[in-house]
This record gives sequence, C-alpha cells and structure tokens, in this order.
Amino acid sequence: MMARLNAARRGGEVMDRVARGAALSLILALLPGGLPGSAAAEPSAGVPVVVELFTSQGCSSCPPADALLATLATREDVIALALHVDYWDYIGWEDEFAESAFTERQKMYARAAGARTIYTPQMIVGGMEHLVGVRPEELSALIGQHLATPLPVAVRLSRSDGSLLIDASAERPLERPAVVQLVRYLPSETVEITRGENAGQRVTYANIVQDWTDIGVWDGAAPLSLRETISGSSPAVVIVQEVGAGRILGAARLW
Repeated sequence: MMARLNAARRGGEVMDRVARGAALSLILALLPGGLPGSAAAEPSAGVPVVVELFTSQGCSSCPPADALLATLATREDVIALALHVDYWDYIGWEDEFAESAFTERQKMYARAAGARTIYTPQMIVGGMEHLVGVRPEELSALIGQHLATPLPVAVRLSRSDGSLLIDASAERPLERPAVVQLVRYLPSETVEITRGENAGQRVTYANIVQDWTDIGVWDGAAPLSLRETISGSSPAVVIVQEVGAGRILGAARLW
C-alpha cells in the first residue's frame, strides 16, 4: 500500500515540474483553433468526446489540470469529467470529492494498458488514450482525432416524470459486450484548501463526478431502451463502453 502511494507521490512530483510551466498554454490549446499553427477540429455527427481527469485536491501537480478540464467543460463537443481519487488523502488533506471507486476505475485503465502504477493528474480520452501530466497540445490533437472518427453507438437521452429515458442503437452487433454507465456530476464548486501540498490555494473544480453506476450490459444486437429513476437537477451522462475499461463506443449528456 505504502509503495503504491509513494510511487504516486513521486509521479506527482515529476509532473509538478512539467505542469508549472504549462499554465499559459492551457486555455490557448483548447480554444477553437487551438494553438497557433494547429488545425481546428471538425465536429463529427454531434457525438461528444469523453475526457476523464483523475485528480486530487491533495496533489500539487493537479491545479493546472483542473483548470484545463474547466476549459474543456465549456465545450459542447466534449464531455469533461473530473474523478477525484483518494490515494492522496494521507498527506494531510482529505479530498471531499474523492471516492475509492474512482481510484479503482483508474486502476482498471492501468491494467488495461499494462501499466503498473497510477498517477495524478491523468486524462483518459475516449477510454483509450492515456495522458499523464498536463499536455494540452497532445490532448487537443487527440480530441480532434476522436471528433473525426464516427462512433458505432448512438445514444439518446430524455427526462420524463423523474426518470431518465435511455435509447441506444448500434450500426451492427458489437465485437465485445459493452457496459452502459450512468454518471452524475456537480458542474462547479470552489474549495479553500488549508492543508497538504495545496495549502492556501482556492481552487474551482468543474464537472465533479459524484456517482458512476453500471446500469446494464449490452451486445448491440437489438436497440437498447432503459428507464432509470434519477433525482435532482444535476447533469446526467450515459456512456457505452467496452467491458474492462475499453473503448468508449457512444455517449450523450443531458443538462
């Protein structure tokens, strides 16, 4: 346990040196048109790209990545989701948004990629590409590539009488079973951090995941229709993803 935590801390310290010089380029890279000389991404059929950020209030390298995700959260063609992990809590500040389930999700991605350690900050694009640290140019390019690649599953969402109605269809039966996941998130929250590596900072977090639930497994052979009871007015996201932290096949968001 301690070896894993120390490995995570060492990774965070390395990423800290990289992240501190990247703050100015964060906003530029994700604005329409990207950095000077980069090509603007063309939207593909209105299907957003899912970007997951594994972060922590106790990680000194994470605030630049949190700011980057906040920029992504303003885009309609991206579903930006912040998953706060709990393995930094021992350092002196317990992240109020952290969940062990989010740490486990990051571990699943690591196992799928054959990695032996996990780090913060880390972004996963489309369930496939793994970016450790703050790498806005690579992230912008990957988002553009995913936007240009049609996804095999179309997902449609609507609300009715306290329920979320989920409809999905696939071009053909899926090569691997897919898990249907319901995500609820808090759009924004500002936190005063008084202890730990980020002591004295006031950080605004965006799209903070509060619940991530598997609601079914689907093979894509026939259209999918589900009704899920939901409460509150927070946004809802449905993600169809290959089992085992595989490729994201389709996603939709309902504000």
